[in-house]
Amino acid sequence: MHRLISLFLIMALSTNVTYAQLGPTGGKDTSFSVRGSYLREKQYHPEITLADSTLPAGVRIAKAITYSTPIAGRNLLLDVYAQPAVSGKIRPAVVMIHGGGWRSGDRSHNNTLAGQLAAKGFVAIPVEYRLSTEALYPAAVHDIKAAIRWIRANATKYAVDPKRIAVLGFSAGGQLATLIGTTNGLATFEGSGGNARYSSTVQSIVDIDGVLAFIHPESGEGDDSKSTSAATYWFGYSKTQRPDLWQQASALNHIDKHTPPVLFLNSSVDRMHGGRDDLIKKLNALGIYSEVHTFPEAPHTFMFFNPWFTPTLAYITDFLNKVLPGK
Repeated sequence: MHRLISLFLIMALSTNVTYAQLGPTGGKDTSFSVRGSYLREKQYHPEITLADSTLPAGVRIAKAITYSTPIAGRNLLLDVYAQPAVSGKIRPAVVMIHGGGWRSGDRSHNNTLAGQLAAKGFVAIPVEYRLSTEALYPAAVHDIKAAIRWIRANATKYAVDPKRIAVLGFSAGGQLATLIGTTNGLATFEGSGGNARYSSTVQSIVDIDGVLAFIHPESGEGDDSKSTSAATYWFGYSKTQRPDLWQQASALNHIDKHTPPVLFLNSSVDRMHGGRDDLIKKLNALGIYSEVHTFPEAPHTFMFFNPWFTPTLAYITDFLNKVLPGK
């Protein structure tokens, strides 16, 4: 797999062919995993432990549900974590987007957090989306918007309040979550993934170490001098070849009165939240609520490990209860 990618890069450099013209590899990139990250970070933070993945009592899982078929033979899947529904009561939903540089990762990375959020009274829904090895930007955006429409179409079945849907993501997933939330109502980003008569609007955003602006002094994405950056793979073009795409995918450029409240949870790695402070200035100017909580000594993947998992869960729960209050 990596040899094939290297060959593509050599071809692109020698012929001025873009990665988009070469096309996605079609192979699965498994380079990012929670376990692998844990083993790496344990060398620098020997005190850390993996968050307990035991499913809380009373939480049930509906697994591997198809929410969209963007191309023939390709089913996109999601899981639903929830406590049994109580007659007459509907719950807020949290759409959960995994990280992995837009080309690796898996929805199962959100299983532990999903179980805990479900125990707190939310309907937690980890989703998969097409990665850059399979389809370039904006396919992932279209997929997640389709997942949100599916949730609204099936709100009654899962006792979800269609007026209280949050989107949450880590790393690349955080970038996607914020882009999803800041493009509420923009037809350009909808795609054609099904349930078109339902809205993909979300009422709050949780960004866990996801970049907010690609072409920005604080952003580390797009440096292809030593190796092709994850974002270049995703867009199919370098930052200089198609700056319009890089700008279009930057949440900072879409802030308006329709942007919902945002929670930022950040590690010590500043480049992972590039553009955050400028985005908050825009939110403040519009009177839109936001919170920032930073773990100064934490690695980028802090959300998976103790001692950071418990306060991460608490910050998310408190924020969502504040901005998505029950009736």
